[in-house]
Amino acid sequence: MNKREFKDRLKGFTLLDGAMGTMIQQRVLPYAEIPELYNLRAPEVMQEIHKEYVDAGSDIIYANTFGANPLKIKDLNESLEEIIQAGIQNAKEAVKGTDTLVALDVGPTGQLLEPMGTLSFEAAYDAFASVVKAGVKAGADLIVIETMTDLYETKAALLAAKENSDLPVLVSMTFEANGRTFTGCSLEAMALTLESLQADAIGLNCSLGPSQMVELIDKLSHLTSLPVLAKPNAGLPDPRTGKYAMSLQKFEEAAKKFIESGVNLLGGCCGTNPEHIQILEKLTENKKPVSRDVTKRYGVCSASKAFYSDQVGVVGERINPTGKKRFAKALLDQDLDVIARFALEQKEAGADLLDVNVGYPGVDEEVMLPAAIKKIQSVCDLPLILDSSNPKALENGLRVVNGKAAINSVNGKEESLNTILPIAAKYNTCLVALCLDDEGIPEDAQKRIEIAKKIIDRADQMGIDKKDLWIDALTLTLSAQQDQALETLQTVEWADLQGIPTILGVSNISFGLPLRILITQTFLIGALSKGLRLAIINPNTKELMDAVAAFKVINNQDKGARAYIDRFALQEQKSKEESRRKAQLHKEPSESASGFLEVAGDHSNESENLNSPQSESNDLIHAIKNGMESEAAHAARNLLNNAVCSELDITEKYLIPALDQVGQDYENGILYLPQLLSAAGAAQKVFEVLKESMAEKGTGSIQKGKIVLATVKGDIHDIGKNIVKTLLENYGYQVIDLGRDTDPQLVLETVEKHQIRLVGLSALMTTTIPSMEETIALLHTLKNPPVIMVGGAVLTQEAAKDIKADYYAKDARASVAIARKVFGQ
Repeated sequence: MNKREFKDRLKGFTLLDGAMGTMIQQRVLPYAEIPELYNLRAPEVMQEIHKEYVDAGSDIIYANTFGANPLKIKDLNESLEEIIQAGIQNAKEAVKGTDTLVALDVGPTGQLLEPMGTLSFEAAYDAFASVVKAGVKAGADLIVIETMTDLYETKAALLAAKENSDLPVLVSMTFEANGRTFTGCSLEAMALTLESLQADAIGLNCSLGPSQMVELIDKLSHLTSLPVLAKPNAGLPDPRTGKYAMSLQKFEEAAKKFIESGVNLLGGCCGTNPEHIQILEKLTENKKPVSRDVTKRYGVCSASKAFYSDQVGVVGERINPTGKKRFAKALLDQDLDVIARFALEQKEAGADLLDVNVGYPGVDEEVMLPAAIKKIQSVCDLPLILDSSNPKALENGLRVVNGKAAINSVNGKEESLNTILPIAAKYNTCLVALCLDDEGIPEDAQKRIEIAKKIIDRADQMGIDKKDLWIDALTLTLSAQQDQALETLQTVEWADLQGIPTILGVSNISFGLPLRILITQTFLIGALSKGLRLAIINPNTKELMDAVAAFKVINNQDKGARAYIDRFALQEQKSKEESRRKAQLHKEPSESASGFLEVAGDHSNESENLNSPQSESNDLIHAIKNGMESEAAHAARNLLNNAVCSELDITEKYLIPALDQVGQDYENGILYLPQLLSAAGAAQKVFEVLKESMAEKGTGSIQKGKIVLATVKGDIHDIGKNIVKTLLENYGYQVIDLGRDTDPQLVLETVEKHQIRLVGLSALMTTTIPSMEETIALLHTLKNPPVIMVGGAVLTQEAAKDIKADYYAKDARASVAIARKVFGQ
């Protein structure tokens, strides 16, 4: 089916199917390593399930291919192509004689992508590409990417689908009650990213029951102009029985609210069956989707932060080698930690976006730009602007951006238009448009406007919306061309009146003049009053950031002046040590977008000793909390070398408190899983330093106790267990990881052999709760049984108590608290 035909179908309601796993569980089938093997071993049963959904009214059924990917089936005898071919053919057999379409169902890889895990973006893309190719070959009508929690993995899957097929692609992610996914992705970031990558419909599935999902679907419906899908669970399962308690009546009530929100595609996920689809069929019969009131907003995002370009914001300019010898040397040495530090410092100073420029003689920009982006994303969650004139470097970088980025820049030259616009169109990025051409920068506003119009027209021909363009009117220095300041401001004002965002390298204005900051600040305020949206500045320049903060109050962006008040309250609270650390930022001149140098900031503290013991301890805590692995290790070594602290002191006074603070912020929704794991990674580097030091001294090691972790028999999901392992190890516990699908007897033998005091068991599927209960019962036969904590998406406090577990760990952070209690720490 082509996309036009699919779009026509969505003019009415489109009904999806319900759960496959729930239906399989109702059948008595022999054990299979993964449900997708039933495509080959029980094809008649699979066809029967599909047929029930077709008869219930499904317009699209999902083939039983959700878990079929190279990473999950690598230990099986059956090939990926065999499993997918059989899955598609079973579904095709069930829809014969109907208009029902068959979707290739693509689920997560089951592994965490970098920086949270070890799977690279490129490897994830390759895995998804192989699935897509097999699905296309088997004859799928469309592709569904579902149950995603990581926007980065979702992007890899969507790119693979788009670049290896011409089929329509639906994408749905799984959100928690806090309005974010497991990895911290927001609805705003999801909508911006998936729409930019040209998904054909987006929505939510699984995780929440329909009642809890209604509010999220309603919000998403106002964030995107794409068709929206809802495929909720039938409430939450009873961990003991695996049954979903939500009545059909309650499901129907929630479905009505989805329809009121303007949903186009409706179906069911875990716990639903053909009866649920029949309800949806009756609700939508002879009806059309509700027209949605969508005011589309344009902008960029990371996985967790969105910036809309109708707002005023600050672009951090310091990730740029121009005029920075230390930064240039770091690029030549491939020292990515310096880049990460510049990113983090600008975020802490209040930047909303980061401009990333790694172009320098001797640097392979096509390799360095994506590497720098990955490094920045490991410590910083701000949206990015990729600053390069190298088309290949830009494309390499855009592929690995977690979210939607901007390109800096295109201009009125034919070469620039012909090379940059196609890249911006492919990835639907925002795009900085410089008002210059082959004749240089025009001296009057009208000619700059003519160049801007040319770029707008050419972009429109490529399908790029003018509101995804950021017009740069270009700032020239007053000391050389005093009359040009007003021309720049007139161009900014024109663009604002056209509803087109503007961006400007503000600092150039004062080059060569005394008391530069006064000129720069005044020009910035003037530009903001003319409609400037994005100011490219050094965010460590207090006077400029104060001006931006004040303007956000005046233009009603900062509601209740909360950010303004917080900013100046925070300035009062800053310690002298923090000020000395930040003073280091101002040792080098910084540049604006047009290449002129700016010297800003107070240099009075540069001579102070930044390597004092107190500074090192602060640096250690700061590095751990922000996931700066190399800096954390360096600070720990300095504390040891200066005989300031012992290994135990570092652990108890700095490492554990830093992790505790990160954990608290995680619980409070201030930080998300990527930051939690990033901090754990930095802590691990510190532990390695401490272990090396203690080994050299022959003083033993820091061990707080041994813990056994295992995913129970029959369950192959281990992401949650692996996260728990990472965090426990970084709190000093020795973890014996028995992996997944673990036989109860192996757990027992390991506990006896190592005299284990604490065991952690994980399960994701309701069908494996009995296996967890069996393991617990076996451990209780020991003379001195260990304390047992359990966790997993299907468990609750009550369920843990029912199966005789000692503790229920709702997340990795809770497992640390349990370990501390068990080991008396």
